Amino acid sequence: MARLKAVAVGGVLVLVLLVVFWSVVWPYVTGAVLFGGVAAAGWRLWRTDRLVRGQDRLWRQEEAVKAGHRTLAEADGMTGTEFEELVARLCRRDGCSDVRRVGGANDNGADVVGRLPDGRSVVIQCKRYAPSSTIASRELRDLLGAKVHFGADLAVFVTTTRFSRPSEKFALQHGILAVHRDHLGVWNNGASLLSLTEVNGEGQGDSRHRARWKRAYGR
Repeated sequence: MARLKAVAVGGVLVLVLLVVFWSVVWPYVTGAVLFGGVAAAGWRLWRTDRLVRGQDRLWRQEEAVKAGHRTLAEADGMTGTEFEELVARLCRRDGCSDVRRVGGANDNGADVVGRLPDGRSVVIQCKRYAPSSTIASRELRDLLGAKVHFGADLAVFVTTTRFSRPSEKFALQHGILAVHRDHLGVWNNGASLLSLTEVNGEGQGDSRHRARWKRAYGR
């Protein structure tokens, strides 16, 4: 109660001072009001612009995922060798050098090898499976062996399907870039291979993946 009285008295005192010295302080008061109004209007415009830009960015990302899915129809009809050639072409498109397909009966767990634009060596395992299939952890273990065999800096597993949760976890634990169907579609549609490292192991083909994809690329 005492605090309210003090606030009231203070308010009255300020009002009295404004009236008495209005001829002196009115330019400052008017300036402060105008500045506050301009600042509020500017903040509102800035916030509106951010919201519009954010919505547009999210829409573009969703369209990119959809477009990527459409481009996978061709990959689904490829043979294993043709799919390996597709992955090799995408690597070359992204600026990788010394890219070659090594898949075959004695491929030592690798299908494509090369060098990333930053100079690191990369070994890639390619699996063109039906979308309903799942990549098991043992297949990623084979890729780890290939990484050691080829002395590669980065191991990448590319597939037309999805990874099981244990295999997804295994990939993260061992620094493997796990490119599942959704990421392959976006890569095939123009995104770079290295850009996929930002969303590695963060969901696939469901709302969990889409939300995290938006966060990663909506910055």
